Amino acid sequence: MIEVLCYGDSNTYGRDPHTSKRYPGDIRWPGVLQNTLGSDYHIIEEALNGRTTVWDDPVRGHTKRNGSLYLLPCLESHTPLDMVIIMLGTNDLKARFSVTAYDIAESMGFLIEIVQRSKSGHNDGTPEILIMAPPPLGTLSEYADTFSGGQKKSKDLAEHYKRTATKYGCAFFDTGTVIRSSQVDGLHFDPEDHALLGQAVAEIVKKTWRVKNV
Repeated sequence: MIEVLCYGDSNTYGRDPHTSKRYPGDIRWPGVLQNTLGSDYHIIEEALNGRTTVWDDPVRGHTKRNGSLYLLPCLESHTPLDMVIIMLGTNDLKARFSVTAYDIAESMGFLIEIVQRSKSGHNDGTPEILIMAPPPLGTLSEYADTFSGGQKKSKDLAEHYKRTATKYGCAFFDTGTVIRSSQVDGLHFDPEDHALLGQAVAEIVKKTWRVKNV
């Protein structure tokens, strides 16, 4: 069985913009990914609302939301892994962090380094890594103040993530090419976008696996 870890924030967790609750497993994009790929693959969901790449969040529990602190224990918990998919960066756009899209991409690079050094692949190797740029923020409602200035920066994330992926030799996917943030809150994903994302990621995973095992 091919082991794939999905490491993310509320949009991997599956937060419903309509109800603020969690979508059922078959609606969330990792669940769609699992169902699309089938039983030869095991998709591991590791998602936390508010998770950042590397930033401690003083408003939401300080280090608890810092994605870099839990990543290595998570990798070691699920070793050996064939692939690690990371979609983070949206929460880094919050005004309180005062970081640029370039900074966020550099922070993603730090997460990639953790994976590459982790020996969490087979035979102490490195799993394949896919980094995904979240789609740009939409029209924000209740989150407008929290993400003040974030809309413009969110449009630049894909370009910088692509550069980071090239630097580290990772696969890259701009999710904004297939989905958009919900018109309800401008931040989370509607069910149809979870479906589109899961199906698109499934094609990338299959392609990456074929190339690796040719």
